[in-house]
Amino acid sequence: MSTTTSSSILQQTFGYDTFRPLQREVIENVLARRDTLAVMPTGGGKSLCYQIPSLLFEGLTVVISPLISLMKDQVEQLRAFGVPSLFLNSTLSPQAYQENMEYVRNGEVKLLYVAPETLLTGRILSLLDSVQVDCITIDEAHCISEWGHDFRPEYRQLVEVRKRFPNAVCLALTATATSRVRQDIRATLKFATTNEFVASFNRENLYIEVLPKRDAYTQTVELLERYKDQSGIIYCFSRRQVDELAAYLKMRGYSALPYHAGLEDAERKRNQEAFIRDDTQIIVATIAFGMGINKPNVRFVIHFDLPKSIESYYQEIGRAGRDGLPAHCTLLYSYSDVAKINYFIDQKDGNGKRVAIQHLDAIVRYAEDERTCRRKPLLNYFGESYEADTCSNCDNCTSAPTPLTDITIYAQKFLSCVKRADEKFGAGHIADILLGSKNEKVLRWGHDKLSTYNIGTELTKKQWMHIARQLLSMGYLKQEGEYHTLSLTARALESLRKREPVFGVVQEAERVRVKGKKKEEVEYNSALFAILRQKRKDMADEAGVPPYVVFSDRTLVEMAAYYPQSSESLLKISGVGQAKLRQYGDAFLEVIRNYCEKHGLEERALTPSPSPKGRGESELSPRTRIIAEAFNEGATIQELMERHGIVASTILDHLTKYILAGNKLSNGKGLQSLTSATPEQQGAAFAAFDELSPTYLKPVFDKLNGMLNYDDLKILRMMYLIARQEQPHH
Repeated sequence: MSTTTSSSILQQTFGYDTFRPLQREVIENVLARRDTLAVMPTGGGKSLCYQIPSLLFEGLTVVISPLISLMKDQVEQLRAFGVPSLFLNSTLSPQAYQENMEYVRNGEVKLLYVAPETLLTGRILSLLDSVQVDCITIDEAHCISEWGHDFRPEYRQLVEVRKRFPNAVCLALTATATSRVRQDIRATLKFATTNEFVASFNRENLYIEVLPKRDAYTQTVELLERYKDQSGIIYCFSRRQVDELAAYLKMRGYSALPYHAGLEDAERKRNQEAFIRDDTQIIVATIAFGMGINKPNVRFVIHFDLPKSIESYYQEIGRAGRDGLPAHCTLLYSYSDVAKINYFIDQKDGNGKRVAIQHLDAIVRYAEDERTCRRKPLLNYFGESYEADTCSNCDNCTSAPTPLTDITIYAQKFLSCVKRADEKFGAGHIADILLGSKNEKVLRWGHDKLSTYNIGTELTKKQWMHIARQLLSMGYLKQEGEYHTLSLTARALESLRKREPVFGVVQEAERVRVKGKKKEEVEYNSALFAILRQKRKDMADEAGVPPYVVFSDRTLVEMAAYYPQSSESLLKISGVGQAKLRQYGDAFLEVIRNYCEKHGLEERALTPSPSPKGRGESELSPRTRIIAEAFNEGATIQELMERHGIVASTILDHLTKYILAGNKLSNGKGLQSLTSATPEQQGAAFAAFDELSPTYLKPVFDKLNGMLNYDDLKILRMMYLIARQEQPHH
């Protein structure tokens, strides 16, 4: 076929003047009946590579796609261009299905879209046997490869379909494939190596940035303010997160709709349609959204959570700026997202687990690199090198480089600890040894006896993990197996021997914000605090309730700092409301007055707390209430983690806030299985909570001499609070 024919179809049927990069070459190759693998970035015009040949071939072109929801869109667009096309999938009524099969049988169709599972049924295969099939197009071809980010076993069976139609040319298409995945696709489909076309992965118009995720809701709103009334997509990890964020944005007055597989089909289609037609500006979605959507004016893509792989990340940012105009891509990154994905990877096994670990490691390295142009590792990942020194269109190229500091001492401590633990453990365990943890694993292996035990308390665990990831990327460590086992490289041994300097970044320790922290930092009278605590214990024992039910530590700290002498002053103290003033006010005022008289002290001025209820109902965030109510309805910690895309300790924090605000929590059954504490340790923790109050964990941790870590203490505190609620009060 001459190229003029394909060019005239490009102009007359589709209305384009020129081909995009590699389109012409791929089309010519297909028309010459050579099996072809084409890798083109999202928005690179893959569809025309089979649509134009379908109009030049005499027989039928079959397009295999996993995206049922998008077949209808594709077919509608083609019909608008006057191309006779149909789809066969489970969304059709039996009558419509039958009619469409009849059109195919009568040779009235040029393009037929089917899902792989539909194609593999007997009736469709025999339908295709009755007509001339000239081209088999496999869209989203990375699904064939176990090394791809979206492996689907039914795609492997397409080899049999190829054998069944030996005269049909085969075109495999994907937007994202590493050289390993491309090799796997070619080998599986028995392609000749020469017929591979890989377009450049560089999308110059996209500004790419990674921001540390601090307050994701506020950060998202700040980004949206930059793109007022523009179209954009926000990707979240879980369906629940999608629903919550979409509802929050709506409440803030943004035009936003959710999209995920948990919605009813009709609602999902409605929301997608509203976005495509610009009836809504923002779509908040799981990764199910956007494949095959040809909306050119998406001005921004925000990753609210970390994607599982570089492939999916690249594919998702590729949905921005298809019109070639500037677009903005932001990834909000926090290590807790990594822990969350790791939790789900741990549920897998075998090769699936290995591949998932490799994908996650690659995206973490990319997100944490604050020095290299963002395009370099992205394009390298797909086997393309980016030669320019700077792209001038990413955060790392447009901001001052992160200043490097001398991290030699930290590197030596970490590498020595890996060596002394016999190179059999992951970074988390090494950090625990350095921090002097008394957790079960450290003690079981006798690692509390190592010379490196407890020598790293100057950094937090999060900072040690960041040091570990830098040592990996610098080539001092290598990581293997599904347990991420670390071992030293020759470079590390050399460096330790020569005491070579190592330069890197020490992450700033995150400050944990605690409500009312400023007031707690006020100098308070520790002797008075001890007397007030004893008073609280006596009154609690008398009433048969835990001490925190009387007053929290925070309330006692403020009493010991401001010495209130009257009911009016006591009401200004955080956590003292009218009911508690009536019940306990006189007794506590008496203690404070006596102490002040004896020591010649006077009341200090105190501005009222913002909420007269203290840690009351009004201070609870909507998210805390949603999580607590779901827990009361029977949701497990694991289910809540999945829904909200947060780690277990954060779920426990929400539940603790809820119960400490005086609300009832039931459903404590599954908590026991989450802690490694022995019954004796549990008893000791409960006794410490009784004595010291469960409001803050540090006093309890100290009282138990670090016998239990904070994760275990959070779970035990939850069990304690639920158990005490269930006891009858006098």
